Amino acid sequence: MLIAILLFVVAGLAEIGGGYLVWLWLRESRPLWYGIVGSLILVSYGVIPTLQKFPTFGRVYAAYGGVFIILAVLWGWGIDKKTPDLYDWVGAAICIVGVSVILWAPRH
Repeated sequence: MLIAILLFVVAGLAEIGGGYLVWLWLRESRPLWYGIVGSLILVSYGVIPTLQKFPTFGRVYAAYGGVFIILAVLWGWGIDKKTPDLYDWVGAAICIVGVSVILWAPRH
């Protein structure tokens, strides 16, 4: 279970971090190497979820979507300095519940 959570977090940081570098390159006129490094990180994001042990692509990506939302709220708070409001936190909590149900609900 801890490995699964770690892989989701690493994938999320790769997606957000890589996207952020591409954003800085294209939207804020940073050097080309920002875009190149960001793109390489985004490629690694595409690989990381394949390391999950869950049996289906759809379930892994559905759960990852919830983790991504939580990480994006935290990224906005830490990097963009945009303090999450009550609805951001409520939405993030709902996502945690959803991810838990998708991944660990008993199935037959």
